[in-house]
Amino acid sequence: MKKRTILILFLAAFLTSPMLYGQDSSGELNAIQTVVPFLTIAPDSRAGAMGDAGVATSPDVYSMHWNPAKFAFIDGKGGVGISYSPWLRNLVPDINIAYLSGYYRFDKKQVINGSLIYSSLGDVSFTDDFGNPMRDYKPNEWSFDLGYSRLLTDNLAGGIAFRFIYSNLTGGFSSGETNTKPGTSVAADVSVYYQKDISLFSKEASLAFGANISNLGSKMSYSESQTSDFIPINMKLGTAFNMNLDQYNKITFTIDINKLLVPTPPYYYEIGDTTKDGTIVTTSQSIIEFGKDPNVSLPVAIFQSFIDAPGGFREELHEITYSYGAEYWYNDQFAIRAGYFHENESKGNRKYFTAGAGFRLSGFTVDFSYLMPLVQNHPLARTLRFSLSFDINSLRNATKSRT
Repeated sequence: MKKRTILILFLAAFLTSPMLYGQDSSGELNAIQTVVPFLTIAPDSRAGAMGDAGVATSPDVYSMHWNPAKFAFIDGKGGVGISYSPWLRNLVPDINIAYLSGYYRFDKKQVINGSLIYSSLGDVSFTDDFGNPMRDYKPNEWSFDLGYSRLLTDNLAGGIAFRFIYSNLTGGFSSGETNTKPGTSVAADVSVYYQKDISLFSKEASLAFGANISNLGSKMSYSESQTSDFIPINMKLGTAFNMNLDQYNKITFTIDINKLLVPTPPYYYEIGDTTKDGTIVTTSQSIIEFGKDPNVSLPVAIFQSFIDAPGGFREELHEITYSYGAEYWYNDQFAIRAGYFHENESKGNRKYFTAGAGFRLSGFTVDFSYLMPLVQNHPLARTLRFSLSFDINSLRNATKSRT
């Protein structure tokens, strides 16, 4: 029997895609599409409360997602972090993303790190052509990372991470004559991080810059006959300013920009249109009117992504998203955070404010975040997220002091 896989394929392509959030009322929506978009979701509540900014903020146990190079500057011998994010909680109760991250410093200059992210897409029922239930399945996606970070100078660090990605959306079910399979890919992150202590208004401060090109990897396909699609290759650039106001109070301001380094969908002629050479289109064959061919190799796609938007340079600028964040710490024990995320209307129209708090005590840090969308709805709207992290040295010291 022919099983219906439309729902699960929809989840794969659009669940976390920009197209889910809205479209431009004054122009044509032309959002970039990739598979496994769960790789772009902020996994931790600290960055989640700062408008999804994190490439240049101070290092923490969740730096693997934002900038692996930051681990070279992290304090402590090692640590572990766990986070949990309900997804689309206002619509369905069983879609969520869990994240586990950790690091270990084996000398003053070198740190190894790793992470695991698991995305559950809930229960999906497969039926035949008549709507009769065939089988229930829980589609899932996950990725596993291993990274290495090293101090290059007193102020500069570099990092690299390798990633295996697995996406099983159909459980091997078939749709008609198309046999499905889990999608797999391998990828890498390349990152740098620079920080410099400065003085401003006679107060201690620091300035940091970060860059991370993530998910540099092979395309992914869910069947032998299906065309492979790009994973979300992404470029993050950012800066952060930190200042100690006094012995107990310090603040941070940060800005991130992000751009997907994958092809922008071109505009195609429709049947009845006249091409530039005067030919009338009479078939459904895809003929590009504006833009460039998206079916290119990985290296070509990365460089082409800066010049392939059918709307020209103006549309290329629209593909950049902006994250603004602020953080206040009191006595390194209590934090308050806020942020804002902005995406152009024609690329998904995600616009939202974020807020959150953090508490640190005896090696434990608990962070919370809350998202307030400005346009339509967001999968995390009115959802409280939390992250928990442990510092190995602080836990050991706390244990020794008690004994």
